[in-house]
Amino acid sequence: MSEAVDTANEWRKETPGCTGWNRTARPDDAHKYFMVSADGHVQEPSDLWRQRIDKAYHDRLPGVVLDAKGNQFQKTEGFRPVRLQNTKFEGEDLLRNQSGKTPEDRIRDLALDGVDAEVLFPNKGLTIWATPDADFSHAMCRAYNDWAWETFADYNDRLSPMACLAPGALEKTLAEIDRCAKLGFRGLSLPCKPVWGAPDHTALNYNLPEFNDLWACIQDVDLPITFHVSTGRDPRTSRGNGGAVINYAVHSLAPTMEPIANLCASGVIDRYPKIRFGTIEAGIGWVAWALGALDEAYLKHHMWVRPKLERLPSEYFKTNGFASFQEDKAGLDLAREHGLVNNFLWANDFPHHEGTWPHSAAAIERTMAQLDDGERARILGLNAARIFRFPIPERYLDQPDAAAVAAEVGRASY
Repeated sequence: MSEAVDTANEWRKETPGCTGWNRTARPDDAHKYFMVSADGHVQEPSDLWRQRIDKAYHDRLPGVVLDAKGNQFQKTEGFRPVRLQNTKFEGEDLLRNQSGKTPEDRIRDLALDGVDAEVLFPNKGLTIWATPDADFSHAMCRAYNDWAWETFADYNDRLSPMACLAPGALEKTLAEIDRCAKLGFRGLSLPCKPVWGAPDHTALNYNLPEFNDLWACIQDVDLPITFHVSTGRDPRTSRGNGGAVINYAVHSLAPTMEPIANLCASGVIDRYPKIRFGTIEAGIGWVAWALGALDEAYLKHHMWVRPKLERLPSEYFKTNGFASFQEDKAGLDLAREHGLVNNFLWANDFPHHEGTWPHSAAAIERTMAQLDDGERARILGLNAARIFRFPIPERYLDQPDAAAVAAEVGRASY
C-alpha cells in the first residue's frame, strides 16, 4: 500500500505517540499487542443470493431500479427507496472499497494494520434482515451462511464469519443454529429486532417468552450472540440536510441498545445464564449510561416491574455482555470506573469507512493512553479471544492475562 494519504484522510494519521507504553498496536513492533478486530465486513460477490436462493425470491432481492426519469434507486424490501449518488471515491476511500476481497487479501491487508484475527459480518448482506417476511430473510441468511463457510472455513482461526439468523422464522432458525454450530462457526448474528420495522408494540420482541426455545438452543450450542447495527429497522430514516450524519448516529447506532435492554431486563439471563451477547459497531460511550438507566428504572419503577430479577440489569451485561467500537474515547474513559474493561472489544471495521484501517495504531494511541497495559491488552484482543474462542499465538503469551485466556481457548499454530 502506498504511504500517500489523501487530504480528506490525513487526520487519520494523527497520534500523540505511545511513549511509556509497554507494547503498542503498531504492526511492525516486536512487542505488539495481540489484536482481534471484533467487527469486519466481507466482500460478497454481487450475485451471491441470486445464485443460491430459490428463484421464487429473485424479484424481491435487493437491487437497483430506475424511475421514469432514469434516476437510479437502491431497492431493498424493508428500506425506503434511496437515490444513488455517483460518488467518486479517491485515495484511501477508494482503497477501502477495493480491499479484502479474498481471504488471502484480507490476511495481507489486516497485517498492515496489526490485526491478528477478525470477526466477520456481511457487507451487502446486512440487508438480509430488511424484510418483514421472516421466511425470505431466513432463505437469504442460509445462502449467506453457506457462502461464508465455503469461503472462510479454512481460515476460521483468523477470519471467523458469524452465522446469520432470522429469528422470526423460529423453527427454521433453530435448525440453522444447530447446522452452523456443527460446521464450526464461532458465533451467531441476530438482527436487533426479530421482526423488521419501526417500533410496534404488537410485534414479537426478544423479551417475550415466545423466544425461550431460541435462547435454549443458543445456550445448548454455547455460541455468543451478536447484534450488528442497522439490522432491526430502516437506518435511512432521515432525508435531506445532514441526513448521512443523523442516520448513522441516531437511526443506525442508537437502536442497537434495544436488544441489550431486552436481554438484561426481562429475566432471559436468569433462565439461560450461559448466553453471551453483545452489540457490534454501536460504540461504547452509551453503555455506562444505559446500564445506569436500566438499574434506575428497575429500582424506582419496582411497583410495575415484571419479572423480579435475581440481579440488577447492569450485572447481566457485566457478566454476559459485550460491545464493540472503533474510536470511542468517551467510552474508554469510563471503562475502568464503571467496571467495563472486560466487556469492551476493539474493532477496525475493515474495510468500511467508519473504521480505522489502515491507521488503527494512530487511532488507538489517540484514545487509549489513559488505560494501562493490561486493560489495553484485554480490549484490543483478549476479550474477543475469550468470547469467540480465538486461539492465541505463542508470541503473545507474555501479555497480562493472555496465558489464562489461551489455556481456556487453545493456542494457534499460525
